[in-house]
Amino acid sequence: MEVNQRVDGFYDKLYDWLLARGPGILLGLFVLFVGFWLIRLFSTWMAKRLQHKKVNSSLKPFFLNMTTVILRILLIFLAMQIFGIQLTVFAALIGAVGVAAGLALSGTMQNFASGVLILLLKPFQVSDNIIAQGQEGTVASIQLFFTVITTFDNRKVIIPNSKLSNEVIINISSIGSRRLDLELKFNYGVALNELRALIDKTISQSQSILKTPEKRIGVSALEESGYKVLINLWLPSHGFNDARLIFQEKLLENIKASGITLPGMESKS
Repeated sequence: MEVNQRVDGFYDKLYDWLLARGPGILLGLFVLFVGFWLIRLFSTWMAKRLQHKKVNSSLKPFFLNMTTVILRILLIFLAMQIFGIQLTVFAALIGAVGVAAGLALSGTMQNFASGVLILLLKPFQVSDNIIAQGQEGTVASIQLFFTVITTFDNRKVIIPNSKLSNEVIINISSIGSRRLDLELKFNYGVALNELRALIDKTISQSQSILKTPEKRIGVSALEESGYKVLINLWLPSHGFNDARLIFQEKLLENIKASGITLPGMESKS
């Protein structure tokens, strides 16, 4: 008799609990089912939209996965609230884990945030020539945490993105052209018009020198032992050093062939 009463009491409590909690549980399960379905549709739509947008390929899966995970976490919290589960303990636990992870990964997260900013703002892109952290080279790849630069002497340099986002970067190829500045000293016996004609001849022999912006040739200084001539020429950013070396070599050959004397050179007999 006592056992039957206990069983009846258990069923009565279960019945009361189902009446009290059952609608919430059913509604929570329905919200979970519909929510996951809507998130899947949204992820498919977002993936298609990112394909048509000019978003860096490294950021597309990151944005898609991050958005999907955040939506699923919020959906689960909403369902738990509908179920009647108290979230106070979960909130405190998540907060404690977040603080600990933030302290442990502060440097890594800073590099990550800087990588996202670099990929979005694009201060430089892959194949650009840059000067950063005392290194000059070509950007080989831009990752979320670091950037890889290949120097002109073929060294692979890996720079944390936080260093690139917080300090000065010189992008020497984004504009497309660079100026070559040469300053040469001549004796006063060398006629300026002849020297200008010689320089123009050397420029015309070089195919890499750009016609625009215009070249500039002029006297930059007058000294007791002679005068200085400043030459400003514009060259393509890519291949700048090769073009500079070729032009300087050709100019030196033409100067020597013309009989003009430079300081340190013996006059032709």
